[in-house]
Amino acid sequence: MSSTVSRVRAAYARIEAVDRPEIWIDLRPRAEVEAEARAIDERVAAGEHLPLAGRLFAAKGNIDVHGLPTTAGCPAYAYEPETDAPAVARLRAAGALVLGTTNLDQFATGLVGTRSPHGAVRNAIDPSRISGGSSSGSAVAVALGIVDLALGTDTAGSGRVPAAFNGIVGLKPTRGLVPTTGVVPACASIDCVTVFARTLAEAEQALCYVTYHPDRALPPLPQRPPGPWRIAVPPLTQLGELDEGWAEAYEAAVHRLAAAGAAVRPIDLTPFTEAATMLYEGAFVAERYTAVGPFVDKLISSGGEGLDATVAGIITRAGDIPAHRLFTDQDRLADLRTRALAELGDADALLLPTTPGHPTLAEVAADPLGANARLGRFTNSTNLFDLAAVAVPAGEVNGLPFGVMLIGPAFTDDRLATIAHALEPRVSLAVLGAHLTGQPLNPQLLALGAVLERTTTTAPTYRFYALGTTPPKPGLVRVDEGGAAIETEVWSLPAEGLGRLLATLPRPMTLGSVELADGTSVPGFLCEPSALTNAEDITSHAGWRAFLEEA
Repeated sequence: MSSTVSRVRAAYARIEAVDRPEIWIDLRPRAEVEAEARAIDERVAAGEHLPLAGRLFAAKGNIDVHGLPTTAGCPAYAYEPETDAPAVARLRAAGALVLGTTNLDQFATGLVGTRSPHGAVRNAIDPSRISGGSSSGSAVAVALGIVDLALGTDTAGSGRVPAAFNGIVGLKPTRGLVPTTGVVPACASIDCVTVFARTLAEAEQALCYVTYHPDRALPPLPQRPPGPWRIAVPPLTQLGELDEGWAEAYEAAVHRLAAAGAAVRPIDLTPFTEAATMLYEGAFVAERYTAVGPFVDKLISSGGEGLDATVAGIITRAGDIPAHRLFTDQDRLADLRTRALAELGDADALLLPTTPGHPTLAEVAADPLGANARLGRFTNSTNLFDLAAVAVPAGEVNGLPFGVMLIGPAFTDDRLATIAHALEPRVSLAVLGAHLTGQPLNPQLLALGAVLERTTTTAPTYRFYALGTTPPKPGLVRVDEGGAAIETEVWSLPAEGLGRLLATLPRPMTLGSVELADGTSVPGFLCEPSALTNAEDITSHAGWRAFLEEA
């Protein structure tokens, strides 16, 4: 059985196991996807370069997937797209497989994930809480391990809020970087197609393919002054009311960036939060009526079957906004944007909690508009100001994911992702042989974002052997007596990077706990006892480098 077909079958088994039917609007037949998987494997076997071969993805239900209806979460709105949306087509061209379309806040109107006739999408970790919207199904499909990637959209924060609530990564690119052709608009002038993934590296790779424009040169970025990353951080008093423990989690994220060498500087958040209120409370919401208002009016006149009452109310009220208000709000927004960019100055990014809190389904049901407005406090202004953003996990609070986002000027998407890597959970790894600095396999560590922490030795409880491998590697074995201290480098690398390294680790190497000279233990390279049968005992050299120099 091919690896791609195996992954497809595992995905459908996972769909059945998690029993979350509310994630999906339309799921492709398993046999159809398996046939496509076999074709992909045949193309790869024939030498075709498909960099995303075997990756599984889902698309938000307002994004066209050929062969499935596009509904935007409203069955009566359904139409059959003639082609894939460009973002879908580009992932498929790179070898990725689409499983289906996912549930959303109807017409992408909301940040809660509950406004759908297909049911509220429950949080991946705590089903009593919201998943976040509007790209709710896409985020939960990734978080539950059904798909590797998912496409969403983001107008007010829909590509970031569900990422934060489900402990995954959400990339909201610069407006226009990913085509919105084949996407049912919410507010067409500021809509963005976004990417969800469980790791930042996976999200970056996918975004690279969906943003590919062969005939378009991106504008050059202004030359940034030399020095460490400059991170703008508002005072806690300007963040407003946060859920219990969230202020402390946010401050911890600030400290992690500072510890990684970033220069933290204060910023007045006022123009950002003032602009955030304008997205729904000002005239800009009228663009939602432009998108689907006449359809909603007609459906209401015939009984309104399948319409979410909250969404219908927002859209129909938007049709009553007078034109003069739009011009007034445009002038005010321009002033706020000027102030916001002046506050940002030459900072590389603004660091914020993605949301002020994480409500339960019951809390949103009791106050749907108020709860939604609170969730957009930090996200609503991003697209109005034409900024880029990345939302990443930043720990847990009371057993639930806590997320932060980095916001920066347009077209600094790569820069924001680079900074965000400093927020990833990191682990230490003890290295004693071919992965040491200057040795043949050290580039593997560097490619995973590893950084050398210190050089030390193991505790004097190990024997050291030269193994008959290619390239040459040593084997470390713990013993009860007759051991010695062995030279060791301790590297820090992203936790997901360690997982990737372990997945490719060849026998007889294994990963286990290595005790260091100071009594602490960290993961490190060991070897299977069977590999020692004909191996040379080199313990007396007290290190791999010393052995190589004397060999």
